[in-house]
Amino acid sequence: MRVSVVLCTHTLERYADCREAAESVLGQSHGDVELVLVSDGNEDVYDQFETDFGDRDGVVTHCNDENVGLLESRNNGAEVATGDVVAFLDDDAVAADDWVERLVAAYESETDRRAVGGRMVPAWVAGKPSFLPEEFYWLVGVTHRGFGPDGDPDTPGEVRNTFGSNISFRRDVFLDLGGFEDDIGGRQGSKNLQGGETELCARLESEYGQGVYYVPEALVAHKVFDYRTDPGWLVDRAFWQGYSKRGMEVLVPESTGDESDFLGRLLFEFAPGRLRGLVGSPSVAGVLQLLFLGVLTGFVGAGYLYGITVWG
Repeated sequence: MRVSVVLCTHTLERYADCREAAESVLGQSHGDVELVLVSDGNEDVYDQFETDFGDRDGVVTHCNDENVGLLESRNNGAEVATGDVVAFLDDDAVAADDWVERLVAAYESETDRRAVGGRMVPAWVAGKPSFLPEEFYWLVGVTHRGFGPDGDPDTPGEVRNTFGSNISFRRDVFLDLGGFEDDIGGRQGSKNLQGGETELCARLESEYGQGVYYVPEALVAHKVFDYRTDPGWLVDRAFWQGYSKRGMEVLVPESTGDESDFLGRLLFEFAPGRLRGLVGSPSVAGVLQLLFLGVLTGFVGAGYLYGITVWG
């Protein structure tokens, strides 16, 4: 099975990280991997792609005519890809050397499986913040506590969607669905809406009756830079993620059940469990995480309420 991995970037400022991501794809243990490098309208990035990878076997380079954003860039990459499966990796991520092999095994174990994704793990570039609870790792693009088919990130099985930096589709299915909705972040004048993977996977469920098969052993490390560990950035991110949830609830009404289930566990299982743990074994880090869990939950809720005023 041939797998095409689409990797997109827009600026040379991120090129060193993008190159590391590309090398992780080229170092995969699976024998038939194609790397599709997409420059989002930046000729300098495209020229660097050609310099570094143009003579490498199994590499396709593409430059958009203009800066069109990540989702359309991914779609363009899938169009020029030649694999049976198209997978997506971000330019600030590094794939484990058996990542593609794990994805392929899931496809081959069930012949009608249309989409497979894996687990995102943190690469703490600036050090792990002691105050950030694992329930909110999703704010930094990492698989969080409570994710998974049974609310357990160690359990394989079908989920609605995985992160966009560790998700794959049979290419014919992806193209049949029309790829990512490239204006999902711009409707009604909003530039803050997130959820391209959610929207696409809702269409996958509607058309094919299945979600994404989650493989926890298919690992991609997401670099968490220093700005992403700043409490102010995290609070702002939480607010706009709450806003996004309301937007997706309006645009794709059937897509937000996972968030509702997670909120229930957060309020009635995770938070009380943390409190009981502090009573039995108090720690400064534990107190900070419980407090920040409350703060972040509040800002997600505030963003959601703001979303109601915008989206209705």
